[in-house]
Amino acid sequence: MAVELRALFGRFTHYSYITRRSFRTTSMRMEKALENLKTNPYYEKYANRIAELQNTSPEEFMERVEQCDKAKKNETKKKFASVDTRQFSSVLNPKQALGKEINVPDKKLEDIFKIELVIDKSSTEIKSIWEEYHQNKEVISATIPVDVYSNIKETMNHFPVFLFPLPRSQGYEFIMCQMYGHTVHFTPLLAYQVHKENAPECLTMVHYTELSDKGIILMRGEYDKNVLNGKEAQCIANQFQMYYSGKDPERLKLLESFTKSPDTFKHMDLISQLENISLT
Repeated sequence: MAVELRALFGRFTHYSYITRRSFRTTSMRMEKALENLKTNPYYEKYANRIAELQNTSPEEFMERVEQCDKAKKNETKKKFASVDTRQFSSVLNPKQALGKEINVPDKKLEDIFKIELVIDKSSTEIKSIWEEYHQNKEVISATIPVDVYSNIKETMNHFPVFLFPLPRSQGYEFIMCQMYGHTVHFTPLLAYQVHKENAPECLTMVHYTELSDKGIILMRGEYDKNVLNGKEAQCIANQFQMYYSGKDPERLKLLESFTKSPDTFKHMDLISQLENISLT
């Protein structure tokens, strides 16, 4: 019996040693991974959400942070945010779902706007009312001709996922978008890398089609003021319209490259397009 107890005790001692060593190694890896993640200039914006994932699912946290580290090592230009979009096959591969299917129906115009008050108005009058309605609200808005939106919607159907560079004081932050119906959802790429389909949106643009018989589509965009300000939200919306209007061959080429041949896609081309706009 004594021999058996010693053997049993020795076995548990060995197991305890392995457990402590494994826990210590995992803890050190996690600390190192978190230190590397903190070097991202936009870490502070998402620190609380990242900490929550770290506490609730440390293994998933490690896997996602290590993916970020691989992308960071491939970035050689310090001027820009540390991201190489070619590394994110889950984003770039159109055959692979970006996240959970969003089966929520499009929002209704009547939920935010009294349609009956403008039903007898002209498109010009409605545009003026729509602009005035949002003048003192922390949202972005627009009135889009039906023919223009028809081109935008067709492009959305062909290219439901894309990226846009957003100028920041440290360089550029990449914002990814995904389309469902007449709604466009925008999420910081860093947040998506960490949280996947649970990543919080920083901007949601809804295109309301209820007044299409008037020849117009009303757009309203609500943004997270902890991530974006009004000018930044408008910058993203402007880029979206320029790419998805389908009128610019160079931008269409980038949409096609991103969706159909991600291995050849270069995120620096997006920055060049944005800088060319600034120069002109």
